[in-house]
Amino acid sequence: MAKKLVRFFAPLLVVGGGIGIFMVLHATKPEPEKSSEKARPVSVYTATAERRPLTLEVSTQGEVRPRTELDIVSQVSGRIIEVSPEFTEGGLISAGETLLRIEDVDYRLATHEAEAGVAEAQVGLEQALADADVARKQLRNEPDASALALKKPQVAQARARLAAAEASLEQARLNLERTRISLPFNGRFTSTRADRGQFVSAGTVIGHAFATDVVEIRLPLADAQLASLDLPIGYSAPAGSGLPVTFSARVAGEPQQWRGRLTRLDAAIDPGSRTLYGLAEVHSPYDENVSDKGMPLAVGLFVEATITGRRLSDATVIPAAGLRAGDTVYLIASDGTLDIRQVNVLQRNAEQAVIREGLEGGEKIVISAIRNPIQGMAIVGIDDDATALATNH
Repeated sequence: MAKKLVRFFAPLLVVGGGIGIFMVLHATKPEPEKSSEKARPVSVYTATAERRPLTLEVSTQGEVRPRTELDIVSQVSGRIIEVSPEFTEGGLISAGETLLRIEDVDYRLATHEAEAGVAEAQVGLEQALADADVARKQLRNEPDASALALKKPQVAQARARLAAAEASLEQARLNLERTRISLPFNGRFTSTRADRGQFVSAGTVIGHAFATDVVEIRLPLADAQLASLDLPIGYSAPAGSGLPVTFSARVAGEPQQWRGRLTRLDAAIDPGSRTLYGLAEVHSPYDENVSDKGMPLAVGLFVEATITGRRLSDATVIPAAGLRAGDTVYLIASDGTLDIRQVNVLQRNAEQAVIREGLEGGEKIVISAIRNPIQGMAIVGIDDDATALATNH
């Protein structure tokens, strides 16, 4: 019986003893030392918000295209008997220069035939006028004489025949002139589809060319970029004016630049991209307005464009690293704490941001990263330093 009691109470005594020892140890444990030091402020790199005059610039891009381009079409039929050496891809076009000449024997014969028809019609008109004069004299005492008796319809018919003959002669001369194919502008060929000895019919496309007097570049513009230009939708510049534009591209392994002007804005927003397109022009891109390295602004080239926008007399400018997501900036308040502020951004690019509202000149902007930023947290600024900023980036 005693053994059974020992087996029953022994585990209970062990558990009770353990609990008692734990309670004694817990009651006698030493109190942890409490530190009176405050949280260490976070060190950040800063830059000063500047207020200064500024000319806004808008960066975009587009493809160079000719303002005038067309298919060269033969207006008469015949065999090609002469071809200009420049009638080839890339060939130079001079206004009025003969590019192709079609055999004109048939058209010269048609011109001679039309001239003979005019001479015959003139004789017929003279005869009709003479007959009318005789009839008028014979019937001068007949007040009721009819127009037919006075030969008036015959004269009208003779005049109509002469007019028709003269029109035929004019058409014959025009067809003869059209055997010589030329263009009214200076330009370049992009393709040719005819050669000497080939027979072409009226309406046959024999080549494609574009004018080199002016090239155009369509430039997409977002709403914020439109604000930087300060131009209305549907803007059209007076002749010879417009906002200055600098175009740049890498050609022949070297950076090239050209100058042009923004002359108009579309009157409607593109429904697919929700952007507005502007049109820039460059005059004489193949001779006068080449790049500083002598490279022409070639059709088909994709270029970067920098448009000079409006002039601000007093703008607040901060480094691009100081503008955070959601158009917010981190500032160091006068009491050394973090101030997270919403601002109204007028323009931003890879280098700087221009603030419209919400920021004053001289305020310290945080340009380095902050882990878990909290309004009012303690921070200490390190004056803006180019090396530190580069390291941070």
